[in-house]
Amino acid sequence: MKTDKLRRKYLSFFKERGHKLFSSDSLVPDDPSVLFTSAGMNQFKPYFLGKTKDTDLAVSCQRCLRTGDIERVGKTPYHHTFFEMLGNFSFGGYFKKEAIKLAWEFLTKVLRIDKKNLWVSVYKEDKEAFTIWQKEIGVSTDKILKLGQDENFWPANVIDQGPNGPCGPCAEIFFDRGKDKGCKKESCNPACDCSRFVEIWNLVFTQFNRQSDGSLTPLPQKNIDTGMGLERMASVLQNKDSNFEIDILAPAADKLKEILGLKNKQEVKAEKDLVNSIVDHARAVIFSIADGIYPSNEERGYVIRKLLRKALWTANLLGYKQPFVYKLIPLFAKLMQEPYPFVEKKAKVIKKVIKAEEEKFLSTLDEGKTKLNQYLDELKKEKKDTLLASKLFFLYDTYGFPFELSKTAAGKENIDVDQKGAEELLAKQKERSRAGSKFSAEIFEKDYCLSADGKPTEFSGYKNCEISAKIIKIFPLEKMKIDWENRKKSLKKGQKGIVILDKTPFYTESGGQLSDRGVIETDKGKFLVEDAYRIGSNSIAVHQGKVIEGVVEEKKARAAIDTKRRKALARAHTATHILQAALREVLGEHVSQQGSLVGQDRLRFDFTHFKGLTLQQKERIESLVNYQILKADEVNKKEMSLAAAKKEGALAFFKEKYKDQVRMVSISNYSKELCGGCHLDNSSEVAGFAIVSSSSVSSGVRRIEAVVGDKFYQLFKKKKNYLREIAKLLKCNPDKIQPTLKKTLDSYKDCNSKLTKIEKEKIADISKKIIEDFLGKKSGKDLLVYDFTKKDSLSLGYSNFFSLLDQIKKKLSSFFVFLIGKQNGKIRFLCSCSQDLVKQGLSCKDFIFGIKDKLPLKGGGTDKLVQGVINKKEKDLTKKVKDYFMRFLKNESS
Repeated sequence: MKTDKLRRKYLSFFKERGHKLFSSDSLVPDDPSVLFTSAGMNQFKPYFLGKTKDTDLAVSCQRCLRTGDIERVGKTPYHHTFFEMLGNFSFGGYFKKEAIKLAWEFLTKVLRIDKKNLWVSVYKEDKEAFTIWQKEIGVSTDKILKLGQDENFWPANVIDQGPNGPCGPCAEIFFDRGKDKGCKKESCNPACDCSRFVEIWNLVFTQFNRQSDGSLTPLPQKNIDTGMGLERMASVLQNKDSNFEIDILAPAADKLKEILGLKNKQEVKAEKDLVNSIVDHARAVIFSIADGIYPSNEERGYVIRKLLRKALWTANLLGYKQPFVYKLIPLFAKLMQEPYPFVEKKAKVIKKVIKAEEEKFLSTLDEGKTKLNQYLDELKKEKKDTLLASKLFFLYDTYGFPFELSKTAAGKENIDVDQKGAEELLAKQKERSRAGSKFSAEIFEKDYCLSADGKPTEFSGYKNCEISAKIIKIFPLEKMKIDWENRKKSLKKGQKGIVILDKTPFYTESGGQLSDRGVIETDKGKFLVEDAYRIGSNSIAVHQGKVIEGVVEEKKARAAIDTKRRKALARAHTATHILQAALREVLGEHVSQQGSLVGQDRLRFDFTHFKGLTLQQKERIESLVNYQILKADEVNKKEMSLAAAKKEGALAFFKEKYKDQVRMVSISNYSKELCGGCHLDNSSEVAGFAIVSSSSVSSGVRRIEAVVGDKFYQLFKKKKNYLREIAKLLKCNPDKIQPTLKKTLDSYKDCNSKLTKIEKEKIADISKKIIEDFLGKKSGKDLLVYDFTKKDSLSLGYSNFFSLLDQIKKKLSSFFVFLIGKQNGKIRFLCSCSQDLVKQGLSCKDFIFGIKDKLPLKGGGTDKLVQGVINKKEKDLTKKVKDYFMRFLKNESS
């Protein structure tokens, strides 16, 4: 049975039995506690918690990514980083009996797997599950294993070790591949680590809530969470020894062998394992980028970068040192076309990202390998067995070597690495980069219920810039730290602190937009709000600042934002939306937001793109944005369901998490985005837009910085003044700058050409005089030495020494020259000799090295040419150089 058919059959089976069919969620989960979607149940968390109740039965085939077993990928038949998980779920609907019966029916009736080849395991204390398998299903007791909480409880070992919260026993179903597989022992069963038994389905019965004392109390709502690995089940149905031999992976392995030059070679297990690991990592990277996760040095991006570099490193071990992962994209798009057509649609973008990342890594790989081998050689000589954290971190920081790659290479030499220490150094580096943050991050780690009623602070600032509110809590702020345990009744003039209101007009910093500022005023005092943000799961708005008048107490107050600042923020935010639409029009639909900063009449926008922007592209983008501004379109803001917004084509920032009800901001049909920020009512209010810089943030991510509104006008005014000043210098009208400047430059070029000719003639005359003087005194091998810094010397700067040397070469077939001159206030020297003297054993490098301790000079170069600096000008320097040269000749001849 083909994998696509297996997937279809599973989903149809459960859909026909009342389960709501859910599409696979993105690899980016709607859950900040995890980096990736690692299981089918991730998208159903609200259902398990009882927050969403539109169905009590669900089924899905979820694409997942896990890196916990990354070192086992390729080495075992069944481990992956990227895989698909078939799952059926019940949220307070059916429980053990129905879940077990449905699983058995699907395996034996739909897939027609022989019952005699199926074994099961249950938690040793779960008598209910054991009885169902034995009496309801008819599995013989010798094929039902009773295992401990380490194997058959979720989470593993939760009873003894925690954590507290929902948990429950598991039942696992195994396929017996036959007595001729694995260890071949008579006693072999699913508990054995050999490859005879394949775990194909895990049924989790979430029925308990673990308490702090380790006791288990029944949950009010019992849930079912099952997971069947699609690739594993396909390998069973296709009678393959490994997942990598099934129809959606074997072609990729064959293609990879062809690329790596292994196609017609006799297969070696070690090479096969490496090929399989590359296939897995390549698929993981391709699907992650398709889901909007781009390689970087942060969080998800770092994991994807690590997987890609591990694939490249592995290929390097197999002797292949060129980019290649991007070549697998069309094949994976074809193999996974039925469930995931979006991969093919995004293939061009994925290719650009991967190829750029591959080229970047390979360019530094050889340098990094050389440095790593140097470290390892040093350790072996010193008879040490651990690579220090500092050196491991240096390889990462300088050459982009993931710690895991260094660890693999060192392991081949039986050398350990201090990865933990290196990770601590990395954490410190990241912490230093955050040094400019507002205050200690500990406030974000605490989840205090700071409001009066436990609900999020109501925001009324979309329509009201000033409201009547009540101060419900006050906390002091000292040395940028908030003392949450020390609630105050009041703050006096000059004191800094935190004020919490029952409702607020202040926009709290989020989505890239900076917060509002303003005042909170009572009848006895005034509090200047310098920042506003939200904390805790209850999303409480806190207002940070200081008392500037009187005393501020917990009582009724007037809260008013700085409307001028709000307007400037809104101009920048609306312009950011128009900019993203313009970028997508000019560069392509692969452009997606990666980050932003919305300030007062200024903005920064990070987006996916793979090349620097040309001048023509930047001008086109600017023109499009300003055209949309001049169109004076209404900026429409409306609340709707997330599904409805997506149906209308609204763009969403994948790093943001959206609720079921969202706010869509649209500007005509040109721009539609999900956004909770502050915007204008009409695009014309932006006033004007200008790009001030375009740069690279990381591989595949570009950044544009721009100004709008008042800052746009200030920039225009500044440039206008520049033109006036230039016109003044050129003595022409501003509209005549270009022809006047061209005429001036042409004149300059003509003068420069004449000056160059004069200089050449001067150098020729000087070289003639120097050479004539030298030839008149020369006897055998001699040194031509001339000091242009002496008062009575010929006039020539150091910058012309190479031209002088060319003249000397033309007139002397054999020479050894030492010239002294000035450049930028320093006394410099140039030492050169002809090729025939080098062949005779003379060397400028050896000569300078021999006299550097005797004369105050230092320099570097080759046998034929050395240049450098004379630190201190000595009397009779030329005579001393000549004397040392004669001694040098005697030493060379001896």
